[in-house]
Amino acid sequence: MNAAGAKRTTAATRTSVPAAASSTSLGDVTGLFPKYVSLLRNRAGVEFRGRILELDAGSAWFAAELSKLPKVVEVIATDFARGPAQAQATQVFKALRAQEAKIIRRTASGHRLNFRDGYFDFVVCDAVLHEAMNLLQLLREVRRVLKPGGQLVAVREPVKPLVRWRAGRGPASSRTAKQLQAPLYSRADYQDHFERAGFSLEVSRVSLAAGLRYFFDKMVNGLTHARYVFVATRREKAGSRRLKK
Repeated sequence: MNAAGAKRTTAATRTSVPAAASSTSLGDVTGLFPKYVSLLRNRAGVEFRGRILELDAGSAWFAAELSKLPKVVEVIATDFARGPAQAQATQVFKALRAQEAKIIRRTASGHRLNFRDGYFDFVVCDAVLHEAMNLLQLLREVRRVLKPGGQLVAVREPVKPLVRWRAGRGPASSRTAKQLQAPLYSRADYQDHFERAGFSLEVSRVSLAAGLRYFFDKMVNGLTHARYVFVATRREKAGSRRLKK
């Protein structure tokens, strides 16, 4: 099996991991993760506005936080499948004081997003891309529904660090679980997928840590672990040749 085939097989296997295994605490989705919105503005220059699509929203903390921005008129929060995080949405909306009149929940498929071409100003997601059965197809669908010059903003995507992950000791089942949780794509892999889908990608290192831990993360980010924010801008006809590959 070639490298591409191995990645597809691994990706397919990863989707069988129960959703509960990747669930996050209510404290994180109401206290920690919403900090990404101001961080994106201050460090990456992202100014959210207009219509926004959130992919596989789950607890929809991203949609809740974005709904409070005055230039945002609508946030459609989609779900690819039912999971435990969705049950947190009511609490999340209340805790973050979401403007729920701006938020619409829908089911969707990552293989074919059921929205018309060029409808959204932004597409956002939280730890979604690495779970896609076909990442390239999903990215192409995202590009299709974005307006010219629109942006895809992805946070908390696991990225393979320069130092290889090791499963460690323990029962075989435990080692397998750790291997499945290890990042599948390197930064270069993501770059290639985004380019082939018709995006110009900007990658920013990010850490929500504070104090000494922030400076430690800044030093080793990308080496032993990798925390990045992806901001991808839809390319126009200049990238059409790459789109056909």
